[in-house]
Amino acid sequence: MSDREAGTARLLGHVVYELIPMKSTLAAAEHLPFGAAVSVTASPAKGMLATVELCEALAGRGFHVIPHLSARLTKSAGELGQIVERLAGLGLTDAFVVGGDGADPGDFPDALSLLEALAGLDHSFTRIGVAAYPEGHPVIDDARLRQALLDKQPHASYMTTQMCFDAERISTWIGEQRLAGIALPVVIGVPGVIETAKLVSIGARIGVGTSMRHLAKNRRALWRLLRPGRYRPRKLVDALARIAAADELDIAGVHVFTFNQVEASAAFYEAARR
Repeated sequence: MSDREAGTARLLGHVVYELIPMKSTLAAAEHLPFGAAVSVTASPAKGMLATVELCEALAGRGFHVIPHLSARLTKSAGELGQIVERLAGLGLTDAFVVGGDGADPGDFPDALSLLEALAGLDHSFTRIGVAAYPEGHPVIDDARLRQALLDKQPHASYMTTQMCFDAERISTWIGEQRLAGIALPVVIGVPGVIETAKLVSIGARIGVGTSMRHLAKNRRALWRLLRPGRYRPRKLVDALARIAAADELDIAGVHVFTFNQVEASAAFYEAARR
């Protein structure tokens, strides 16, 4: 097996599809393979209840469900206990803990505080993921982000990166984290197949402008990005497969930001796995 084949197998051996709780989400999920891993987000607009309810529906359809537990949307230790109990009833073994975007946090102002509370509960999670930011965070500096990962590492099983379009930046960033003592396996956040105009808008909002500029650093790439139609991450996946062959990076799969454009995203990644 060549390095590229080994890298592709490692990169796409574990694919997680992120879903956003909406009325149309269950219908969209029908385009995923049976038993696919699905990560269910949490948002201030809908709250944690919408996340839990969608998890219940997806688990009932045979998916491997990974709920987002948002610290700033979970108002108290009591509420966290209720959420954990309800998810344990579904037999879920994987969770993803995020700080979240709630403007008025309760007992948990950040992901670490929720992780510490979770450690004291009787829960069913054998794997817990945390967020990481290869291109930084819009309001948190790099030193604090690195310290946060170090603090969260004892409670976590892996880290998932924010969506990034620059494979070399991801590789460099992982190397920096390893030197800092962060040893968590990395699930790389990648875009699905998505309308280009929507992708540009989302990229600017979540702070991945550097890699967006990398993607558009020449005229041909810029035209591909801005012309009407859909962005397909073929070149990005190929570049990531090349770096995934390096054992020291410990890349453990991809997390696909579908933005609920599930059919095209699933078709692309399932074909790429073969």
